[in-house]
Amino acid sequence: MAARRAVARATADFTPVAVRPASDEELARVHDPRFLERLETFRGRSAYIDPDTFVSPESLDTARLAAGSLVAMVDAMMDGPVPRGVALLRPPGHHAGPTRAMGFCLLNNVAVAAAHARARGLDRVAVVDWDVHHGNGTQDIFWRDPHVLYISTHQFPLYPGTGGSDEAGAGEGAGFTVNVPLAAGGDDALYAGAFERIILPILEAYAPQLVLISAGFDAATRDPLAQMDLSPDAFGWMARELGRVADRSADGRMAMVLEGGYDLGSIETGVRSALDGALLGRAVHLVPTGDDEGLDRAARAAKKAWSVVG
Repeated sequence: MAARRAVARATADFTPVAVRPASDEELARVHDPRFLERLETFRGRSAYIDPDTFVSPESLDTARLAAGSLVAMVDAMMDGPVPRGVALLRPPGHHAGPTRAMGFCLLNNVAVAAAHARARGLDRVAVVDWDVHHGNGTQDIFWRDPHVLYISTHQFPLYPGTGGSDEAGAGEGAGFTVNVPLAAGGDDALYAGAFERIILPILEAYAPQLVLISAGFDAATRDPLAQMDLSPDAFGWMARELGRVADRSADGRMAMVLEGGYDLGSIETGVRSALDGALLGRAVHLVPTGDDEGLDRAARAAKKAWSVVG
């Protein structure tokens, strides 16, 4: 009952954002038009796009609604007075790249929203991806773009096989992709160490004008598709710390966007904790881990581009 009261307090002031489909123009900012045309051939039928990505007759309409509704949320945050947002979207998006759907993802919701914020005039957008799987699609989309900082912490090795610490962007975007791959079994302390040593210092230096969280809850202890060991408290702590970054440089603008998660109980407790952290600033203090081989390797790689990393 106490937990339910906490959720009620956290959500009492929510303002619903009307759903609407993403336009072709909004999608084409991050997806190749030829890919979008191919995707349309699946409209109204059931089929496998790849072994992990199944569509039903309404999947494409639902995916367009997911992406478009997140764009509408960005507009609501930029136009005020709402500084924070949470988007519980399906299908997820972070594996969808410029030219392909994969990993349950059809359209890259977060990338569409980030590109929309850029089109509206923001110069620096940060996407922080704490899903247990690497967001290869988001990385690919912004690989050469210094105006969207992509940071991912994820179990490695694991599907989709990308996200090594040496993957750091190219061209003008060199250094604006930051991967923090962690070995299976990573717990709250390890994630706190990744945030305090790498992620938060880089975000502070970048000073984003909008923070988008690719919030997967599949790094939770009970999730069946991975082997991480995060408690609900970790999601609240990470959300609170990212909210503090948004308060300092983005007028508080931050959106938490649902990605993966395959244990319903873990999603429920993780989302609840993240809402408490992001909206109310309430989170259990986490003590970061000391030296860890994977964390040390990621810190060395990040330091090549970001001298603020210790």
